[in-house]
Amino acid sequence: MTPLDEHDDAALARFRELLQIPTVSHADESEIDWQPFDRFVEAVQRLYPRTHETLSREVVDGHSLLYRWPGAQAQDPLVLMAHLDVVPVVESEWKHAPFAAEIVGEGADAEVHARGAIDDKGSLVAILEAVEQLAAEGFTPERDVYLSFGHNEETAGGGARAIVALLRERGIRPGLVLDEGGAVVDGVVPGVTVPTAMVGVAERGVMTLVLTAREGGGHASTPPETPATARLAHAIRRLHRRPFPTRIAPPVRAMFATIAPHTTQPLRWVFGNLALTGPLLTKVLPRLGPEMNAMVRTTAVATELSGAPGENVLATTARASINIRLLTGDTVAGAAERVRRVIADPEIEIAVRHGSDPSPVSPWRGEPWRRIAGAVASALGDDVVTTPYIQLGASDSRWFTPISDHVYRFTPFHLTRSERDALHSHNERIRVDVWLSGIGFYRDLVTAS
Repeated sequence: MTPLDEHDDAALARFRELLQIPTVSHADESEIDWQPFDRFVEAVQRLYPRTHETLSREVVDGHSLLYRWPGAQAQDPLVLMAHLDVVPVVESEWKHAPFAAEIVGEGADAEVHARGAIDDKGSLVAILEAVEQLAAEGFTPERDVYLSFGHNEETAGGGARAIVALLRERGIRPGLVLDEGGAVVDGVVPGVTVPTAMVGVAERGVMTLVLTAREGGGHASTPPETPATARLAHAIRRLHRRPFPTRIAPPVRAMFATIAPHTTQPLRWVFGNLALTGPLLTKVLPRLGPEMNAMVRTTAVATELSGAPGENVLATTARASINIRLLTGDTVAGAAERVRRVIADPEIEIAVRHGSDPSPVSPWRGEPWRRIAGAVASALGDDVVTTPYIQLGASDSRWFTPISDHVYRFTPFHLTRSERDALHSHNERIRVDVWLSGIGFYRDLVTAS
């Protein structure tokens, strides 16, 4: 990385200031401290004056932000999405204070360490920087541009839903929606010789099942032959030993076709001839790591366990939460029924706590897709291959699919494996030059006609 000029220095200072505001969300919103959210909204208005002179702004659902930048025409507007909330931290696990936004290293190794550096203030502030630059230059977009910044994406997503309801009420149908998602990566798919920009054309559905085992209770000194906790453990084990079947969904098939020319042999032939190799590939890919496994099957994992209130008490109720991520083509109802068949224990109660089916699939051809691919090439490198894929996690973008046929998920940063692993974990960070290049991506996307 070359030394930062004064504009980059100023942008980095604004980024760090917003990272230092602990906008932590919780599933139980009564636990949220809303003061940092108020500070964040106020800071954005202060730090980006030309944006607020040029764009109109509405505060939606308490703390979400919706901006409109009038263009030469109102039809088929561009919507750039991000969210201002971050997940909680365990400070003792971090090498650097999670809300200090400390810069570590020098030159090309310089990193900003902070919760939200990537997920998702990295995108949010890069969008604001691009818009601020263009507004200061007097630029008028070809189409209207909306900025949609949700305040509770990590939990309920109510802010984004409220924004969508507002746009629908006004008859606005976006021509292109871009939210956080895949990044520019190396080596995610074996044999690929170039960096790949993984653009989510769909995202998996998400649901939670609650498994419950009951018994009469009593003292732990005289347990029954199969207590409720053991029956629950058996059910979880059966579910783990019989995962959902693998298959190659259309977006994943398109991903392999796109990257095949940039893959070494014999994988080039394997990826380019899925009609022949698909059945074998679906057996091999799950062994290549969690990301590949999640790309070709619905996943299910026990995440929360509860039992007795004391160590010497038999549990009258033992519960497990099973988090399920649905591959394109699967459904909440179908997944729940399969879990019942696999567990095969009528004494285990199975209930759907919440669930949403996979999103519709957006096209990976046409003008909206070309705009994204063009911005990737111009801002992130013409050697980067833009490819469709299925977004593995859920995002606020799923709420936009009823009002747009072109909803995509891409974070314009070139991230290493360890940087991706730090999302929702400790030591989240982003390299300074990588973040600055993301500003160029959003700028190029907005100016593309």
